[in-house]
Amino acid sequence: MYQYDDIDKAIVQARVDEFRGQVARRLTGELTEDQFKPLRLQNGLYLQLHAYMLRVAIPYGTLSADQLRVLASIARDYDKGYGHVSTRQNMQFNWPALVNVPDILQRLCDAEMHAIQTSGNCIRNVTSDPFAGAAAGEVEDPRIWCEVIRQWSTFHPEFAFLPRKFKIAVTASDEDRAAIQVHDIGIQLRTNDAGEPGFRILVGGGLGRTPYIGHVVRDFLPRDQLLSYLEAILRVYNVHGRRDNLFKARIKILVNEMGEEAFTHAVEQEWEEIRKLGPSGSVDLPEAERARIAGFFREPDFAALDDTDFRADPDDAGYARWLSRNVSAHKRPGYAIVTVSLKPEGEAPGDITADQMDALADLADRYSFSDVRTTHEQNMVLPHVRQADLPALYAALSETGLGSANAGLVSDIIACPGLDYCNLANTRSIPVANRIQKRFSDPVRQAEVGELKIKISGCINACGHHHVGHIGILGVDKKGEEFYQVTLGGRADAEAAIGEIVGRGLATDQVVDAVEKLVDTYLSLRTGPEERFIDAYKRLGAEPFKEALYETA
Repeated sequence: MYQYDDIDKAIVQARVDEFRGQVARRLTGELTEDQFKPLRLQNGLYLQLHAYMLRVAIPYGTLSADQLRVLASIARDYDKGYGHVSTRQNMQFNWPALVNVPDILQRLCDAEMHAIQTSGNCIRNVTSDPFAGAAAGEVEDPRIWCEVIRQWSTFHPEFAFLPRKFKIAVTASDEDRAAIQVHDIGIQLRTNDAGEPGFRILVGGGLGRTPYIGHVVRDFLPRDQLLSYLEAILRVYNVHGRRDNLFKARIKILVNEMGEEAFTHAVEQEWEEIRKLGPSGSVDLPEAERARIAGFFREPDFAALDDTDFRADPDDAGYARWLSRNVSAHKRPGYAIVTVSLKPEGEAPGDITADQMDALADLADRYSFSDVRTTHEQNMVLPHVRQADLPALYAALSETGLGSANAGLVSDIIACPGLDYCNLANTRSIPVANRIQKRFSDPVRQAEVGELKIKISGCINACGHHHVGHIGILGVDKKGEEFYQVTLGGRADAEAAIGEIVGRGLATDQVVDAVEKLVDTYLSLRTGPEERFIDAYKRLGAEPFKEALYETA
């Protein structure tokens, strides 16, 4: 993983020292809350319903085992003993006292971490494929370019105060595990017909109040011209983006209002002007610098292994289920990628305790070259595990409550914090997720249903990504009462789609029955066990599922 240089260290330390003084002035009353708000947001500190929330950046979802231990220490010493993995691959702490935040930031700084650009109208933490560097078929490790973008965008003076927040995701595989099509900019590494590496660039995706799938503005961009092209996109957005209306300020609105062709033309024109500056004025990365950064992402010291038969003892049903759901193919023979579920029944999706963080860090040291990843689906990943170690790893994960064998199943629910924490939410999300998990707690039934991605948001801001859930659930307020709207057919993979609203709003006590009715309808109509829910929906359309929902209501 990338290691800070002296410049990185100086920048982060200066920010910590500066914020320590700002917090002291707030605590004495020298700064009002209105004066303090923009200062704290620049340091990832939000004020939620009950307490402050600190959002820690985890660039492209990559952590060392030691960094995970630092996060565990923060959870234990300054919070209520746990952290929360967000859909931006970040870690959130929901209960820090303001007086302690500078000390938390110092602890992060000492571990080459920070909370910079996790809030505000700037380029946010760049996300990526949690299987990066481990999955077969990659052009190259996408985290190299995430790090390039991180360095380019951090404190970029032209883009420090954009019309709205701005999110970038990068992948290097045809199998999209980074949801690039629902980002402000989505970047896919690919090769052209001549075998040269470059990028496919999408712009204008996003969820929230007005969801859109991104448009391809460049099918192939040469690798050495990425930063100048990103600069052109951001300049067009900065100039033309709406600042008069908060709800129309995202780049997706600009692309839609200008039209894909006109927007692309504006970007190409701006790009040409940038390129006229020549090498002396270019922001593009010299190959030597790309190679230097790439050196931090060298492959681990893999052993020369053959694939082994790591199937479970037929009497160990739990291990067999875990292998089938949480273990994925690795590019190297004899290795596997392990998804660590943070969705045990009855717990808030994405939460992980301090003790579990410490245990997972130890397991990463022992089994995965000290490499840990966070995912936008609110789970974690050990990317480089020897197949021969899988039984021991499963046993150790199970001992600490991290052995749930449900990756991608009905109980592997994405959910925002909702009204339990967030002052923007209309409804609760976590209790709904827990009730659905309980209804489908039978592992045999979960396996029968197969892949089914349920995503829950407590308000239209869509932090739970409900628009791209196979079943999406959106909390809405109706005269002070909590209701839920259901969408179907959304997906965030290579065939990304926005879900269709079906049925009327459901009361809290109707939601779980509605989900069960949808699942039963799917099971009764699928062509066989190999046909997933999303495939059946695509074949059948919404009508049979709508009928099921109306029966429920």
